[in-house]
Amino acid sequence: MPELPEVEVTRRSFAPAIAGARVLDVRLGKPLRWPLGVAAQRLIGRRVGEAQRRGKYLWLPLEPAGEQPGHPDGEGGGLLMHLGMSGSLAFREQPPAAGPHDHFDLVTDRGVLRLTDPRRFGAVVWSDGLDVEPAAKLLARIGLEPFDIEFHGPYLHEGLRGRRVAVKQAILAGDVVVGAGNIYACEALFLAGVDPRMAAGKLSRPRAAKLAAALRQVLGEALEAGGSTLRDFKDAHGVAGSFQMQARVYGREGEPCRQCGTTIRRIVQGQRSTFFCPSCQKR
Repeated sequence: MPELPEVEVTRRSFAPAIAGARVLDVRLGKPLRWPLGVAAQRLIGRRVGEAQRRGKYLWLPLEPAGEQPGHPDGEGGGLLMHLGMSGSLAFREQPPAAGPHDHFDLVTDRGVLRLTDPRRFGAVVWSDGLDVEPAAKLLARIGLEPFDIEFHGPYLHEGLRGRRVAVKQAILAGDVVVGAGNIYACEALFLAGVDPRMAAGKLSRPRAAKLAAALRQVLGEALEAGGSTLRDFKDAHGVAGSFQMQARVYGREGEPCRQCGTTIRRIVQGQRSTFFCPSCQKR
């Protein structure tokens, strides 16, 4: 599943090229998780603004460009996009004909932004703004961004206080910090020396500070590596990520810990694999 680094890498790979483009056409394929929520014709003639990211959602503003039928001057809005479990966005000047898994094309005078999603858990939804439904509802319970200046040890400690769920599960929930997916949660917990099985509410202030810093470090490394490609993730130019090649614990069950030599273990938490070093990570 594409997580924060993969979504941000995707945004960076197409945002500069499409900003300022004029929408010429919209092609809809098979239904996605939610309907578009607006007549496709209403998008034609709009200008594409600067693509933004909130958690694992992408926001593509579509601004009125002169007096266009169906969207008078001053009526803003945009598309809220989610890649689901297997989706990807590609931006090309002349893409090939749409295939069976290509479900949305935003055709502009600079190229085509295409959503490909074999499982169709992704979404492209129109919203009149980020502060109104449906965008406001979809983004309502998302926690702080890990690179937000307000995300730090005291904030994380307060957010986890009193929670009995395992600390890894609490991180993945997304309501305290957003975007720390399974791979990155495993890696950050290892860097912070925290056992993924310990109750979140038992995390001390000093250890919360270490974990907050580790989350920023790991996600920063993932961005530099272009994200992780375990199956088929690629950015908007078709480039795969490589972070999985430098993972310290993820996917390394049975191998020696690079820090102490202890065998890396794998357990299942919330139907997801958790990898950790039983020696370096303490409860």
